[in-house]
Amino acid sequence: MKKLLTVLFALLIVTVAACSSDNGGESNKLVLYTSTADDNLAVMIPAFEEEYGIEVEVVTAGTGEIYSRIQAETNNPYADVTWIGEYYVVSDTSYFEEYVSPEDEFMGDFKNTSGYVTLTGYNVPVILYNKNLVDFEITSYEDLLHPDLFGKIAMGNAAASSSAYNHLENMLLAMGNGDPFDEAAWQYVEDFYRQLDGRIVDSSGTIHSGVVSGEYAVGMTWDTPAQTYLSEGIEHIGVVYMDEGVVPKTAGIAVIKDAKNMENAKRFADFMASEYGQSLLGTEVTGANPLRPGVDIADYKQDINEVKTIQITSEWSAEQQPDIIDRYTDLYLSIFE
Repeated sequence: MKKLLTVLFALLIVTVAACSSDNGGESNKLVLYTSTADDNLAVMIPAFEEEYGIEVEVVTAGTGEIYSRIQAETNNPYADVTWIGEYYVVSDTSYFEEYVSPEDEFMGDFKNTSGYVTLTGYNVPVILYNKNLVDFEITSYEDLLHPDLFGKIAMGNAAASSSAYNHLENMLLAMGNGDPFDEAAWQYVEDFYRQLDGRIVDSSGTIHSGVVSGEYAVGMTWDTPAQTYLSEGIEHIGVVYMDEGVVPKTAGIAVIKDAKNMENAKRFADFMASEYGQSLLGTEVTGANPLRPGVDIADYKQDINEVKTIQITSEWSAEQQPDIIDRYTDLYLSIFE
C-alpha cells in the first residue's frame, strides 16, 4: 500500500509539473512582429511587461518584410501577435486569429469591424506651414489655391511617395464629397498641382524640414513629424487638419493564427486598446495618436474625435488606388513633362 501511494504521489507531481510547464510557457512569453517606430515600442512594451509580468520579444522590420514573414511561417508561427497597418491584416485574414477585445466597445467610431484587428492608432495627412512666410491662417485645402502661395508649396509625387498619395486620396475624397473620381475633385487636384509651379519634392523628410527651415512656405506632410516639431516647442509653424476632412490611416493589433502564446497575444491587444494603454500613446509617445475617445493626449496633439474625418476602409482604399494612380499619372505628365 505504501509503495502504491508513493507511485501515485510521483505521478501527481509529474502531472502538476507538466501542467505548470504548459501554462508557464504561455503565461510569461510573447513574440511581437512589428514595423512600428522604436519610440513607440520604448514606451508601450515595458508598460505591458510591467502590467502583466510577460516578457516580450520584439522583432522589427519594414512592413512588407513583417507581412512576408507572417505568411512564410504560417504552418509554424514564431510570432504570437503583430502591430501593423490595418490593411495588411484585412487584405487576407487567413494568417490571423479572429479576436474582438472586450475593450472594443469603448473605441467609438474605430471598432474592430473585421473581427481581426484591434485598432489602436492612426496617422492622417496634414498641412504644415511657416507662419513667418504666410500672413494668413490656412485651415483648408481650398486655402492652398491662394495666389500668394504660388510656387511656395512642397509636395511629393503621389505615384512614388506614400505620404503624397495619402494627400492625393484625401484631396479627392474631401473635394469630391467621398467620390474619388468626381470631376470637381480632379479639377481641384489639377489646380493644386499647377500651383506648385513645376516643382515636385522627392523626399518626404525634406518637405516638412524645409517648411521649418523656411525653404518652403507650405508642406504637404503627415501628423507625426508635425507633432514632433510642436513637441519641441517650435512656434513658427502651423499644423492644419483640413476643414474639408481628414482620412485616418489606422493600425492595430492582430493575433497570429495558431500562436503559441495565444492568450498573451490577446492580452496585448486588450492592453493596447485599454484606457491606460491609449492614454500612454496619447501622452508619452510623440508620434502616436490614440483612437479611444476620452483618453489623455498631449497638448500638441489633436483629438481625432474632435476633427472632421472621412471614413473609408483599408480594403476600399486599396481597390481604388490603381485607378487613382492611372489618372494621376496622366495629369502629372500633362503638367510636369
